Amino acid sequence: MTAKILITGATGTIGRRVVEQMSSRRADVRAACRSANKIAAMNLPGVEAVDMDLARPDGWGRAFDGIEKVFFATPTPVNDNYVDTAARFVDAAKLSGVKHIVRLSGNGADYEPCIALARWHRIIERYIMASGLEYTMLRPSPFMQNFVNFYRPVNGAICLPLGLGKVAYIDAGDVARCAVAALTGAGHTGKAYTLTGAEALTIAEIADILSNATGKKTTYADVPEESARNAMKEHGMPALAIDALMELYAICKAGYVAGVTDAVERITGKKPTTFSAFAADHASAF
Repeated sequence: MTAKILITGATGTIGRRVVEQMSSRRADVRAACRSANKIAAMNLPGVEAVDMDLARPDGWGRAFDGIEKVFFATPTPVNDNYVDTAARFVDAAKLSGVKHIVRLSGNGADYEPCIALARWHRIIERYIMASGLEYTMLRPSPFMQNFVNFYRPVNGAICLPLGLGKVAYIDAGDVARCAVAALTGAGHTGKAYTLTGAEALTIAEIADILSNATGKKTTYADVPEESARNAMKEHGMPALAIDALMELYAICKAGYVAGVTDAVERITGKKPTTFSAFAADHASAF
């Protein structure tokens, strides 16, 4: 049967979990990323793998064939074409007959004024809203998985420029559950949800939680902003992405991402994952 739901970014932090959850429901989905072989290797029932590079619109056609709904995730912006590429994607989706886009946006996309990441998300949101397509906006806080993928302790210390700022980190699995609900359930059209975890925590508090979960002492090293910027440069990160992340760190440090919502429970019927539960489940990664 032809897939009716397209999942973009299907090997990403959220997209992969959306694909897995949709497969567990035996839904027929088409999973897209730059290398379909990576998706095929997941060997998930009901999942059709397709190549789709968001930087190459000429290759999007087959991915949209027969699709009615789209989970639309984009990578962290690394160039000035980020918003234009997203707009072209929306246009192509509409032209192909897509009816509903579930957009993975970001916490703060509805704020004025806002940082660059939120501003880009807001521009894309507004473009989707003006397109005439049905939509659902998901605006998650930063992911708990970042502590496995990017912030893993080095010599027993989490090194970040966040001071005493609290953040309501969310488990990627909870974001995916909300996306699946929006793609398969009723009542989410025209809605925008700010998705957060169950609590807002400082990095020092997270370090204590990891210490308890792993049995290994974890501490927090509050890194000067310039040192954090230089470290990203040394790793070859593009300047645009560095600037955007430093802005994000600044608002996290200032406590602007500490708000907690009940959206995850309202959408899925389940409370969001606590950081303690996340740490216990991923203790071996630390």
